[in-house]
Amino acid sequence: MNTLAIVLLVAALLALTAVYVSWRAGRLDRLHIRLETAREALDAALLRRAAVCIELAASRVLDPATSLVLAAAAHEARTAGPEEREHAESDLSRTLRAVMDQERFRERLAESPGGPELVAELDTAVTKVIYSRRFFNNAVEVTRHAQRRWLARTLRLAGHTEYPAFFEIDDAEPASFAHQP
Repeated sequence: MNTLAIVLLVAALLALTAVYVSWRAGRLDRLHIRLETAREALDAALLRRAAVCIELAASRVLDPATSLVLAAAAHEARTAGPEEREHAESDLSRTLRAVMDQERFRERLAESPGGPELVAELDTAVTKVIYSRRFFNNAVEVTRHAQRRWLARTLRLAGHTEYPAFFEIDDAEPASFAHQP
């Protein structure tokens, strides 16, 4: 009976270990799904911001040179490859701040037809980029931490996936947005 107790104890420990490993693998899988979802939300927010910038450039509210610079920055952000994306998105943020923070720009835009709606849409798009990037970078941090745990590394629970990379851009909103009620 002593041998039977030892066999049952070992079997119970193996079962508990298998359940724990399965739980860790499932958690890592859920974190990767969360990461993919956050990446898609960030991509959508970035594309929406670029689209609103192009709409602003085409609105005839801006002078032709400013319209051209803003449209070029938005186009570059939309078409940039994975290696250039962070740089192009940062350039669009800086260009947008330069445009929106011009003297009396908000007043001129408010006086134009559809101007207030365009500013509100742009403010929403910029805010979504900020929050989407924070959410994505948080998901990257949590996933990287889970992938670095000794059990995940030892049993290769993440397979051959690389550590996810943070998405670092200059996404500060224009100062004129900070003064909105």
